[in-house]
Amino acid sequence: MSAPTLPGMDSIPSPAQELVLIDRELAQLDTRRAMLLARRAWLLDVLRARAVRPAGAAGATAGGAPAWARPDGEASAWGVRTVLLTLGGALLAIAALAFTLLSWGALGIGGRTAALSAVTAVALVVPAVLLRRGLTATAETVAALALALTVLDAWALYLLAGPWAWGASGYTASAAALLAALWTGYGLAFPRLRAPLPAAVVLGQFPLVLAVVAFGGDARTAAWALLATGAGDALLALRTRSASVRATAWSAAGATAGYALLTAFEASLRGGVEPALLLLAGAVLGAAVAWRVAGAGAVACAMVAAAAWAAAGGGLLRAVSPGAWALPGYVACAALPVLVVAVASAVRVPDAVRRGLVWASDAVMGVGLLLAVPLLTWVQVWLVPDVWSGAVPAGSVVAAALVWPAVVTVTLVGGVLAAGAAVPVGAGGPGVRVAARCGALGLGALAMWTVPVAAGLPHGTMLAAHLLVVAALLGVAVRPTRVVAGLAGATPGVNAAAASGFGCAVVAAAGVAIAGLSTRAATLVVLASLALLWAGASVAAGSRPWLRAASACGAVAAAAGFTGAAGAAAGWPAHWVGVVLLAVPAATAGLGARLRHNAAAVPLEGAGAAVGAVAVALAAGRPGVLALALGLAGVIAAGTALRPERLRVAGPLAAALLVAAAWVRLALWDVTVPEVYALPVALPALVVGALRRKRDAGTGSWAAYGPGLGAGLLPSLCAVWGDAGSLRPLLLGAAALAVTLGGAHMRLQAPLLLGGGVLLLVAAHELAPYVAQVVGVLPRWLPPALAGLLLLMVGATYERRLRELRRLRDAVGRMG
Repeated sequence: MSAPTLPGMDSIPSPAQELVLIDRELAQLDTRRAMLLARRAWLLDVLRARAVRPAGAAGATAGGAPAWARPDGEASAWGVRTVLLTLGGALLAIAALAFTLLSWGALGIGGRTAALSAVTAVALVVPAVLLRRGLTATAETVAALALALTVLDAWALYLLAGPWAWGASGYTASAAALLAALWTGYGLAFPRLRAPLPAAVVLGQFPLVLAVVAFGGDARTAAWALLATGAGDALLALRTRSASVRATAWSAAGATAGYALLTAFEASLRGGVEPALLLLAGAVLGAAVAWRVAGAGAVACAMVAAAAWAAAGGGLLRAVSPGAWALPGYVACAALPVLVVAVASAVRVPDAVRRGLVWASDAVMGVGLLLAVPLLTWVQVWLVPDVWSGAVPAGSVVAAALVWPAVVTVTLVGGVLAAGAAVPVGAGGPGVRVAARCGALGLGALAMWTVPVAAGLPHGTMLAAHLLVVAALLGVAVRPTRVVAGLAGATPGVNAAAASGFGCAVVAAAGVAIAGLSTRAATLVVLASLALLWAGASVAAGSRPWLRAASACGAVAAAAGFTGAAGAAAGWPAHWVGVVLLAVPAATAGLGARLRHNAAAVPLEGAGAAVGAVAVALAAGRPGVLALALGLAGVIAAGTALRPERLRVAGPLAAALLVAAAWVRLALWDVTVPEVYALPVALPALVVGALRRKRDAGTGSWAAYGPGLGAGLLPSLCAVWGDAGSLRPLLLGAAALAVTLGGAHMRLQAPLLLGGGVLLLVAAHELAPYVAQVVGVLPRWLPPALAGLLLLMVGATYERRLRELRRLRDAVGRMG
């Protein structure tokens, strides 16, 4: 006969799953039954009130129900009843406690004990009568009072009997065991009462641990007792059908077993086998419970089992290994369960259990990384030498004892990530697995980088090993499919692996470049090797334009470093090193011309331009060398501008660099005539503007001739106002007149307005002394009078002047 299936289920569940479902349904039925009983009691109260209260009596509502029983009142009848019963039970309990402790009177402790026992017996019997009459809530209150009275009875009996043979702890343990049994029997006898059975579970947490204390057990023995109590609670939670008992048992199990495991972990840090055995027992208990439950409970129990196992194994290894090696021991023990589950395909592990194991393992490994990675990062700081001092950094020798455990820790975590065992079931799909593989790549690179340091290899051998690490990472960036093998080789995963490899390669290349600064030869060899590696990666990048471009930029940076280091090694000063560095942008410009259809062409030339800016900055210390550097940079930019696709950017840059070179040279020759600086800019600008307007007739005169005319006329105009001679104003006036006439002849706005404005200002400059002389001779009242007369004339002919101004504006507007 097949097992019955529950409604809505497509497949037959296992016995354990079916038991969980049935318990859940029973709990819901209990809740619904309590709600219906409360509603029934309220309806009975309403009916009794209608039958007893006369019609029209004060306080009756329109529907006949009393005001206190209205559903929309401030307090429902059910709420009022609950409050009253709770208060009544609490007051009776307080009275019983006061009677036991304070009311000595003539009864003495024996008499009071007898009286209290009689009251307790009555209180235990009354709930049965109340249940038969349907007064469940009142029965619950009286039963709770009876339970409290039994505790007071036990206390009074202890006071009456005198000192106990096993002390107060022994008596409390015995009393707790007896009361727990009494409450269990009482709850089973009256299953409609909800308080006795959970109360028995709570009281059952004390007998075993108090017995250990009574017989002189230490803290570790008490921890074993707590763990055993927690195991009993878990067994009860798995067996019972009562939802309240199950919830109480799970809570009690978490409290007792959790405290026991925390105590054992704290003791394992000091060493010893017994704490490890206690942790192992806790791991077994957690695993067994995880296999029997489902959902969040299975995840939590599996996490406890994995954490306890890691603490136990790490504690045992800690006792037999040096202190620095405790960290990899804990990490290895944490990773072992998930690795076994991931490798052993024959072991069928529920998804919830697997998820809990992985989460606990990840947490422990994360703590290990937080301790190991900063130490390995500081290794790079130890490798920083004094530049070209010839001294080899000695930090690796000092750090070897600490570095090796950190290397092993990082390697273990990287291996778990690479195996995919650190990814929970159904967590994010292939994307999470790809991220785990990329993280494993970074950790593996960090480990490989640090191994030569920890091994204390000679400095040259260590640099060679670091260059091999860079080469390996670039190989991963170029061919990343092996890193994400078995993860549905989708393009996002492959690109993520390539980006991770490239990023790690950048960091590693920077590190080896810094470490190579110890000697001149090491610097040149390292930078040349890096340039070749980046260039090879750019050539072999395949179908990844971003990788080709980024690798090309890396090759340019390494080549620039090599060039600058070679010049410095030859003893050249910084400004001549800057001139030598211009060979790099020249080379990138040539390569860009040959690779114009390649994705790396623009980044390559951009990197070369950045190196050119650095070269010019280095040459700024000597004006003569700066002029040479600017001129060479301008020639390189002019050569780049010969390509049509680079003309728009490289053309203006070349002109600016060449003009700047000429200006620096003129300043070096102490030339102070502004026209000498302005004309080399103005004349080429006018030629370019004329060619542009010839090619595109729609180009305006301001765009074509405005920059050239402004650069040629305005500096001379500024010099005229500070010059007392007559030659410059005469020449500037003649040039401005020629520009104005040319603009009027060709009907162009820019020459007409700029030339006319400069001519007007030159004339004003020439007439200013005479005007000042005349104004000094005239009486003081004459200028205001003339100004007033002018205003009157303008006001009288305002409309006509306005029409003339409009016609002038239109005439100028019709010009080019």
